Amino acid sequence: MTRPYGLLRAGFPFAKTLGMRRLTNFPIDIALGPEGRMYILCRQDGAALVRKYHVDDEDQGNWGEMGEEEGKLQWPVAIIADAEEIIFISDERLHRISSFDPDGEFISCWGEQGSGEGQLDGPSGITFDLDGNILVVDTMNHRVQKFTRDGEFISTFGSFGSGPGEFNMPWGITVDELGEIYVVDWRNDRVQKFDTNGEFVFEFGRSGDGDGEFNRPTDVAVDLDGDIYVTDRGNNRVQMFNSEPRYVQKFLGEATLSSVGRDYMMTNASPNRLRDMAVLEPQKLLRQPKGVVIDEEGRLFITDTGSYRVQVYQKEVIHLTSQQLAPPMRNVTLHQE
Repeated sequence: MTRPYGLLRAGFPFAKTLGMRRLTNFPIDIALGPEGRMYILCRQDGAALVRKYHVDDEDQGNWGEMGEEEGKLQWPVAIIADAEEIIFISDERLHRISSFDPDGEFISCWGEQGSGEGQLDGPSGITFDLDGNILVVDTMNHRVQKFTRDGEFISTFGSFGSGPGEFNMPWGITVDELGEIYVVDWRNDRVQKFDTNGEFVFEFGRSGDGDGEFNRPTDVAVDLDGDIYVTDRGNNRVQMFNSEPRYVQKFLGEATLSSVGRDYMMTNASPNRLRDMAVLEPQKLLRQPKGVVIDEEGRLFITDTGSYRVQVYQKEVIHLTSQQLAPPMRNVTLHQE
C-alpha cells in the first residue's frame, strides 16, 4: 500500500459522542469490527465487561464476568478483533490473553506469569502484525513479545532502560499498514517506532505538557496516511503527529450529549435540573483518555475514560501529488519575501 505524496489537511472536526455513564463506565479500549460494529472494553473495581456497540450510538448489549477462572477477566487492559471478529483481551492481573467470539463465548486463553521467553508479567497493549500474529506489550518485563494466535512464543525485543529500543513500563502498541511497530513507553514519556523485526527506527516525545510532550501516554494509533495519534492521559488530550514525526495538532475534547444520553435525560427531571445549573464548557473536555483507534474512513475514536464515553472525530484530508505540493522549504513560512 502506497502512502500519498502529501496531504492537504482540510480539518478534523468533532463528529459525535457515544455512550454514557452506567452504560460505558470507564471505557479503556476499543476494537473495531465491520459495518460500524465496535467492542468497548470497560474496567472498574468490581466489574470488567465488553460493551457491544455501533457507531450510530446503538447499544447491543454486553458480556464479561469477573473472576480468575478461564473465560473470566480480572483487570483487562486492551482489546483487539480480527477479520472474523474473534476478540482477544489482555489481562494484566491474570497475566494472560483470552479470546472470545463476538457474543462473548469463551474460546481459549494462554500466558503465565514469569520473565522467561513466552512468559508474561502484567501484559497491557496487544495488536496484530501483518501475518496475524499477536504482539503483546509485556509491561513489567519491559519488552514486547510476539506470539501466534494460539500463544506459541515467536520472538521478543526490548529491555529495561531509557535508551533507544529500551523501555520503562511500556503500555500501548500498534502496527501500521507497512508492518512497522509503534510502542508507547509509559514511564519514559515517549513513543518508539520499530521495524517489522523489532529494530529501533526512531523515538519522539519527552516529559511535559507542551506540544509534543507527554505525561504518561497510554495508547497509539496510526492511520493509512501515516499520521500518528497518541493518548496523552496525564495531560487529558490526544496528540497527533505526522509520519516524520512532527507535531501537528491536539484533541482536547468537544463532547456533546450522545443520543442515548439525550434519551435518558428526557425521562429524568433531576439530571436535567442539575445540567441546567452547571457550567457546561468543562463538560466537553477529555478526562484521562486511555485508548485511541482510527478506522479506514478516518474516524478517530477516543475513550474518554473519566467521563464514561467515547468521543469521535472525522478526519478531512485531500491526497496531493508531487505537482500539487512544493518541495520542502529551508525556512518554514506561510509567505514569500
